[in-house]
Amino acid sequence: MNTRATTSAPYTASSDSGSTSSGTDDSARVWEELVTSALLGTDRRPPTVLAGTTGAGTTDAGTTAADPAGAGTTGAGTTGADLAGALLDAAALHTVRRRAGLRPGPAAPPLEPAPEDPRRPLPEAARRRLDQLLAGRAAPSPAAGRRGAAPDLAELLPQWLTLANERGYKAPPAALPALLDAARARTDLRPQALRLAGPRGLWLAGLNPEWRFALRGRGTAGRLPSPGDVQGVRALWDEGLFAERVALLAAVRSGDAAAGLALLASTWTAERAEDRLMFLDSLRTGLSDADEEFLEAALADRSRNVRATAAELLAALPASAFAGRMAGRAATCVGLDRTAESPVISVEAPHECDAAMERDGVVPTPPAGRGERSWWLGQLVEAAPLACWIGRFGGRTPEEIVALPVADDWQGELHAAWCRAAVRQRDASWSRALLGAPAVPPATGPGTSSLAERAQLLATLPADERAHWVAAFVAAHGLSEAFQLLGVCAVPWAEPLGAAVIDALDIARDAGSYPWSFSGVMGLAERCLAPEAARHLDSLTALPDEEEDTAPGAGGYWSEAFQRLVATLRLRAAMRAELDGGPRPAGATA
Repeated sequence: MNTRATTSAPYTASSDSGSTSSGTDDSARVWEELVTSALLGTDRRPPTVLAGTTGAGTTDAGTTAADPAGAGTTGAGTTGADLAGALLDAAALHTVRRRAGLRPGPAAPPLEPAPEDPRRPLPEAARRRLDQLLAGRAAPSPAAGRRGAAPDLAELLPQWLTLANERGYKAPPAALPALLDAARARTDLRPQALRLAGPRGLWLAGLNPEWRFALRGRGTAGRLPSPGDVQGVRALWDEGLFAERVALLAAVRSGDAAAGLALLASTWTAERAEDRLMFLDSLRTGLSDADEEFLEAALADRSRNVRATAAELLAALPASAFAGRMAGRAATCVGLDRTAESPVISVEAPHECDAAMERDGVVPTPPAGRGERSWWLGQLVEAAPLACWIGRFGGRTPEEIVALPVADDWQGELHAAWCRAAVRQRDASWSRALLGAPAVPPATGPGTSSLAERAQLLATLPADERAHWVAAFVAAHGLSEAFQLLGVCAVPWAEPLGAAVIDALDIARDAGSYPWSFSGVMGLAERCLAPEAARHLDSLTALPDEEEDTAPGAGGYWSEAFQRLVATLRLRAAMRAELDGGPRPAGATA
């Protein structure tokens, strides 16, 4: 029998109180032999000792002075089972002896006390709600196929954290471990969770390696120096970790754009290419004409990615020399065909990508499946200031320009480049023109039929206008194509948008579709509908009569889905009331 027992000493000391050095040596030797036999196996390394001594010159029952460890050596007739059992017994005995012989070690220095957090504590009802949400985060998911009618607490936690932080609360000390665990498991929770945790959360994170993520980008002491602390900023910039330096640059830049640029310029030439790229991206905060000189120099950077980012930032500065150069190139490629009977846009794509174009960030090699000339054209038009096209097309408005026909099948390429330019330059007037009327089918409308690009264009519009446009789109086309568009609307959804979504869900239910076809939209509705919309949904929670042409069992699923939606909206109303310190709304979930 080859028995392997894993034995280990939980304590490092092996001396017995009052024993002599000889007894200590014997005890250490015995323990070492027992561990060796356990690791190798009793058949390969039979132990020569099977009991422990109590000290030099003393014996246990059955021991001799010649064999102070006891029980003698293994002899004929001893079985493997006997050896294995005896080995474990001896290990247990020696473990107790080693623990009993421990002497106190030096005292560890006391921990620094947790810093004070001057923010106000949560109301009692809100504190209990936080405990419930954190516990619900780790609850097992329901069986596949049905979610039940209960709200999804894990999906409500981000919203609760946002509301609590907006009101200036601090996390209860007892909730900090669970809050940090939640932030470790979900990166989307981290900004709001760490903000609520505050300085005490960072102090606690320093005591547990699993929470070290909370200290990244926070300086060596867990906090960034004040932008006004010149020496502290300089020390962290020169000696900090990369993540700390990125966070520091962003903080300085947000408070003083010129100081942030000066900090970056001071070490720019010594930075690695991948670091220069991340640092350069931080200039998006507070980008202005004052950054042009630095960005122009970055166009000659060794890294292609750095050059491309510098070009993108310069394109967002319509008055920059770079924007002027790109506008001049684009104007030679796109204009009105004066020979046509009616206005038509003519396009002559570049025939080469010269060195000057490459220096200005034009990538010469297209991706697979793209032609070179169309690839170069798209980059030129995308980087040109949109204002240049007003004069180029005789003072026409963006709507009038977008409505012009484009010769030789260049319309898709040209409009796609204008869409990217409108998003990059945050130009709402061009975004409206390229979006067109929401009732027009995407495939036949102006601009682009891509829902992803439409969502980006919508993000440049004011929140109210965005909600009205998407509401009209949902009313005209239903929910099947609206998911990405709904995701860019401000939360909670404005009344026209919320009403349009509820009506579309009601229509889908009456059509006999299964609700999981709209699970993404339903999940968005749970998080984004205004809680007041619950009163319009009560009639939809009842189990509908099933028609012959509807999917079997669909009515029950729809009823359950609407019950969950109503319960979630009422829970969100209760969460807000608890954080405001007021009474819970009528019908709100406890």
